Amino acid sequence: MELNEVSEQIRKRLDAKSQAREKGLRSSRQAIRECANSIRATHRAEWELAQELMGAARRSLDDAQAAMEPFPDIYYAGFLQDAEKEYAEARSTFALITDGELSTPEELRIGDAPYLNGLAEAIGELRRHILDIMRRGNLERGEQLLGAMDDIYYVLVSMDYPDAMTGGLRRTTDVARSIMERTRGDLSLTLVQRGLTDTIAAHRSRLDSES
Repeated sequence: MELNEVSEQIRKRLDAKSQAREKGLRSSRQAIRECANSIRATHRAEWELAQELMGAARRSLDDAQAAMEPFPDIYYAGFLQDAEKEYAEARSTFALITDGELSTPEELRIGDAPYLNGLAEAIGELRRHILDIMRRGNLERGEQLLGAMDDIYYVLVSMDYPDAMTGGLRRTTDVARSIMERTRGDLSLTLVQRGLTDTIAAHRSRLDSES
C-alpha cells in the first residue's frame, strides 16, 4: 500500500475521533451545567425543575457516551467522567434531601469511580442544606442528614483502592470528612445553645409563676 493511502486512512480515523471528541466534550459540558442548575433548584425546593434538569443532563450524557464509545482512549480521557460525577452528585443530593432512595451506578448508567466521587461531593451539598434548615430551627432534620453523611463517609472510606482506579477518591473523601466534622460542630453548638435557651426560659417561667 502506498504511503499516501496509509496516511489518508489514518487521517480519516483521526478525523472521526476528533469529531467524536468535540461532540463528547460539548455534551459533557452541557451535562455539567444542567447538573449544577439542578442542584440549585433542589436547594430552592423547586423539585419539578430539578428533576427536569436531571433528565436533560441524562440525555446530554447519553449523547456524549454514544459519540465516544467507539474510541476508548477519549471515552476515558476524563471529561466524560467529570460529567458523570456531577450527575451522580445531582441525583444523590436530590434523593438525600427529599428522603428518596439513592440510585446505583447501574441505574444511573455511569462508572463506579464517578459515582463514588459524586456521592462524596454530595456531602458538601448536604452541609449547605443542613445550615439552611438550622437557620429555620429544624435541628432534628439536621441530625438525620448528618447521619446520612456519616453513612456515605463510611462507604467511601472503605474503598481502599489505588487512585488510578477510583479517580482520586481518597482526596475527595478527606475533603468530605472535614466538611462533616465542621457540620457536626456547627450542629452540636446550635443544639447546646437551644438547650440553654430552653433551660433559661423554663427557669424564668418558674420564677414568674412563683412571684
